[in-house]
Amino acid sequence: MARTEAARSPVLEGRMAGHPWVTVTPAEPAMRISLRAPAESVAALSRALGLKLPQSPKQSARKDDRAALWLGPDEWLLIDRADGGLDTPFQRIKAFHSAVDVSHRNVGIVVEGEGAEATIAAGCPQDVSLQAFPVGACSRTVLGKIEIVLWRTAETEFRVECWRSFADYAFTFLAEAARDANG
Repeated sequence: MARTEAARSPVLEGRMAGHPWVTVTPAEPAMRISLRAPAESVAALSRALGLKLPQSPKQSARKDDRAALWLGPDEWLLIDRADGGLDTPFQRIKAFHSAVDVSHRNVGIVVEGEGAEATIAAGCPQDVSLQAFPVGACSRTVLGKIEIVLWRTAETEFRVECWRSFADYAFTFLAEAARDANG
């Protein structure tokens, strides 16, 4: 019997919302790892990943296309380009940890432009002003009625990570908010 594998199509393929002051687009395909590890393992994991895992709330670390977002005292979301080999380092690490590939579960949405902050603030109770949420800041929070991971990647750019099953809701919410936002 021939073996077949189902290909999962991008849930937001072809979607885009654009206004003069903000755009909402699906993020490029990425590999995502949910990483849990005790403090004693952080140094070894950081060496293997090629970036220092952040140790403080709202912090992220980035090297090339690879990023580590702090979600809790022993929890990070790792994001790398789809072919970045993010799973390879975990095959060599001897330190205690749990690394689960959640690439199939998550979807990224990029909100970019002068109205990005107002677009995010329309549905997120967290203060996302540049002063309170500077470039590199990240946190687990809510957007409308769903849980997201929010990451400020530039002064006028955010990345929203949500579960695939909520991607249409999140994208539509952000597109509507973008229409009402102004730069």
